[in-house]
Amino acid sequence: MQMHNKKSPLFAKGQRGLSIISLSLPIIIAQLGSILQGWADTIMVGQYGTDELSAAGFVNNLYNLILYFLLGVSYATTPVVGSHFSRGEFSAVRQAKHDSIIVNLLTSLAVAALLTVLYFNIEALGQPTPLLPLIKPYFLVLLVSMPIIAVFNSLKQTFDAMGDTKTSMWVMLSGNIFNILLNFLLIFGSPLTPALGLLGAGIATLLSRLAMMLALLICKERPSYTSTSAPSSSSAVPKRHILTLFRLGIPIGVQLSLEACSFNIAAIFMGWIGTTALAAHQVMATISTFCFMIIYGICSAAAIRISHFRGVGDLQGVRRTSTTALFISLVCVAVMATIILLLARPIASAFTTSEDVILLVIAMMIPFVCYQLGDCLQICYANALRAVEDVRYLMPFAFIAYCVVSLPLAYLFAFPLQMGAVGIWWSFPFGLTTAGILYYCRFRYVIRKRG
Repeated sequence: MQMHNKKSPLFAKGQRGLSIISLSLPIIIAQLGSILQGWADTIMVGQYGTDELSAAGFVNNLYNLILYFLLGVSYATTPVVGSHFSRGEFSAVRQAKHDSIIVNLLTSLAVAALLTVLYFNIEALGQPTPLLPLIKPYFLVLLVSMPIIAVFNSLKQTFDAMGDTKTSMWVMLSGNIFNILLNFLLIFGSPLTPALGLLGAGIATLLSRLAMMLALLICKERPSYTSTSAPSSSSAVPKRHILTLFRLGIPIGVQLSLEACSFNIAAIFMGWIGTTALAAHQVMATISTFCFMIIYGICSAAAIRISHFRGVGDLQGVRRTSTTALFISLVCVAVMATIILLLARPIASAFTTSEDVILLVIAMMIPFVCYQLGDCLQICYANALRAVEDVRYLMPFAFIAYCVVSLPLAYLFAFPLQMGAVGIWWSFPFGLTTAGILYYCRFRYVIRKRG
């Protein structure tokens, strides 16, 4: 008879909403902490110098797509570990954790090789010559940190998949504080350290990522999550895990990268319009990222529970958890959208003193509110699909939503129809809703077929 793990949040069936919320809060807090730490980095580098801020913005935009891809690859760990954990197969959990580290490390090394080629040809990207001495060392330091962040992502997803989202939260928050302290010491200098400027910010990022990775390596799973049984000696087990993790992780990574890329290309369109449009877009992107992280935390928690239900063959639990997660997400975005609309001017004014930018940000808030339903759909059911290990259509669906629908409409609305910067933001409801509908239909089809 199959043994179920009674410690898993899987078995809080009567409290699905509370269980999702309790799992998601640490994820949300950690993600918001990372956003605040990113803001602190930007502020401190900007105070050091304008050239340093420009160089940091260029390099960070390049690396953001890579980080989304690596994060997506690590998300494959959740359904694999979660399904074993829900059945009490603790040896398989440990084997899956080891295989996940291997897969994520190999992926990061492949990405690092491509970035190395880019580094030696970085002049071809047409950046101002005075910025290159700042860009190159900063680029190299972040390049070194890619394997570190990949291993950290793998370990974090392992803890999360077992329902332990608090450990990763505390590690990430501590790492963010450590990063900010190092920034003060290395960017501006101290009696013990030289002022390294942008390079100091890169070294601080590298050291904080290394500290977070080591902290999770040192942290042990809760006693109730472990077993005295040894890992399987069969060579087929690790091979199956490794191939499964690659099969699941690559499509998820590409899907997240395509979504991020659509916003990056939209920023290029904004630059064609002018500096006011680009500034307003940056403000709205910051606001939308804040909301996105909250919804993604909720749906990531739902993915953990779904992987547990799938592990014990409870398809009704899978369906109900996805529906509950969507309902909670919609309630959250309704509250956030209401607050944003009521406080539109104060929120915009907190980012800029330019009246033109403030008015444009307020105008962009209308399409932002309109795409929340589609965004909730696509976040919820993309996570649900990865939790049930059905990711083969994530890449083509993301390509259709963002490259076939969203980006062409952004160009059409902004330029031929002369809607300008606001027109670009009106393309997002179409793209995100398309993605949400496609993911939802695929999820329903998969569950109905398996049922």
